[in-house]
Amino acid sequence: MPTVADTIVEILEDAGVSRVYGIPGDSLNGFTDAIRRSRGGLHWEHVRHEEAAAFAASADAALTGELAVCAGSCGPGNTHLINGLYDANRSRVPVLAIAAQIPGAEIGSGYFQETHPQELFREAAVYTELVSQADQMPRILEIAMRTAVERRGVAVVVVPGEIFLADSAGRRKSAPITFSPRVTRPTDPELQAAADILNSAKKVTILSGAGSEGAHPHLVAIADALKAPIVHAMRGKEFIEYDNPYDVGMTGLLGFSSGYRAMESCDALLMLGTDFPYQQFYPSKAKIIQVDLRGENLGRRVPLDLGLVGSVKDTVEALLPLLADRKDRKHLDASLAHYEKTRKSLDDLAVNDRNRTPIHPQYVARLISELATDDAVFIPDVGSPVVWAARYLRMNGRRRLIGSFTHGSMANALPQAIGAQTAFRDRQVVALAGDGGLAMLLGELLTLRQNTLPVKIVVFNNSSLNFVEVEMKAAGFVNFGTGLENPDFAEVARAIGLHGQRVEKPDDLEGALRAAFAHDGPALVDVVTARQELSIPPAITAKQVSGFTLYALRTIMNGRGDELIDLADTNVFRRLFD
Repeated sequence: MPTVADTIVEILEDAGVSRVYGIPGDSLNGFTDAIRRSRGGLHWEHVRHEEAAAFAASADAALTGELAVCAGSCGPGNTHLINGLYDANRSRVPVLAIAAQIPGAEIGSGYFQETHPQELFREAAVYTELVSQADQMPRILEIAMRTAVERRGVAVVVVPGEIFLADSAGRRKSAPITFSPRVTRPTDPELQAAADILNSAKKVTILSGAGSEGAHPHLVAIADALKAPIVHAMRGKEFIEYDNPYDVGMTGLLGFSSGYRAMESCDALLMLGTDFPYQQFYPSKAKIIQVDLRGENLGRRVPLDLGLVGSVKDTVEALLPLLADRKDRKHLDASLAHYEKTRKSLDDLAVNDRNRTPIHPQYVARLISELATDDAVFIPDVGSPVVWAARYLRMNGRRRLIGSFTHGSMANALPQAIGAQTAFRDRQVVALAGDGGLAMLLGELLTLRQNTLPVKIVVFNNSSLNFVEVEMKAAGFVNFGTGLENPDFAEVARAIGLHGQRVEKPDDLEGALRAAFAHDGPALVDVVTARQELSIPPAITAKQVSGFTLYALRTIMNGRGDELIDLADTNVFRRLFD
């Protein structure tokens, strides 16, 4: 007779799930053994840390758009999942986590490894439930899967180990649990109200984000109708900036001045599929319309003149016929000119710099973009690699750019690359790793070797928590606790069995990247980059200027004036005297 675990495996396979990421454990044995005994449609993807399992599932779901699964044994086995599950939930990707539990009769007794996962994971999930008796299954599982798929988030099912092994009560097979397409747009009166605001405005700017996925032609069409520049948020970069004559770049802490200027100078802002969080970058006087598939997001960041619930694609399709034929391009042309100037100034920083050291990280990111395949998946670590990815990686409609852009966790690049490469074995996956992020989950290099995953890792090795140091400078703090004593990561990679090469001079970088990208297997390039490279936000506040002044004074007073010399040499003198 089939067990509950057998039924779980069957339902997952029917839903098209083919991978489960995790680490085995005694309370999880019934489930992993059911995978072993299955007809082969579901595979166990072994990692070295459960946090990596959850991050891998998050990346898998982000790229495929389908339900991904991770699992952990009781107690620490599943509590390790928490950070990756937070990331998946905040990135709005469908992930099912199977959290094994101690024996049901022992719950509440302080038993060995006892936790209460259904409570622990509640904030990191759209659904959590404990299965306390076998006949709750598979109903609870199906509810969890459907909730994860429809609400685009994490569902956690907590199962005591003995229930996996119990006889399955069976149930009439349900239709496979997959996302159901639908049309979602505002009512006609709401659309007309939006058209009235946009038609009466003289200067319209569009701010768009990840909600524009699948709506690229619609976005370009409405920009053309409104003669509006398009500013994108970080998560929207991969869907918006390519083949787009209206793109003027990003805004926000990672963006550049052209995006900020296009928003600040408009008198109407149309927000399409974005929950851009930084209030200080919104226009101070414009009327604002927000379109989002999730009504609860409306007005969360800035007061609105009109909030509309709908998908970007369906809403724009219905709105376009209501818009007047606009002829005035002054705002658009001024924004495009500013973007061209800003883009050139950024590209001027991404150079070899006559083989001088240390290497500018901008140059590393630019070469990665130029040498990667046309359908590469890029995954930057949180911190300065995200800045360089945002500014220098070129999208084309086939490339993907994913990361921990909302949860903002360190150490996301390598484990997410594991999920990406597992889901797409024949696609190039490039992790732009920070030295701090790589070190945090360094053991996952072993996963690449064991699972034969040909991930390419480029390490931005500046011997520091670099972005934290920039934040400290901006706030007026002397850098403290941010220095890293790193090994030669290339030697570490070679010891594990990966291709590894260290680069200290700009002239050697292109060859090293070409060799790594061409290598038939996992490869790591350890690039020594400038520690003092500044990533300046597009709008410098008086408080930040004051902070840098305080940083300089305090640094000198602490006898560390050499830091200021390095800072000036990296960001001013080397460019001033070229």
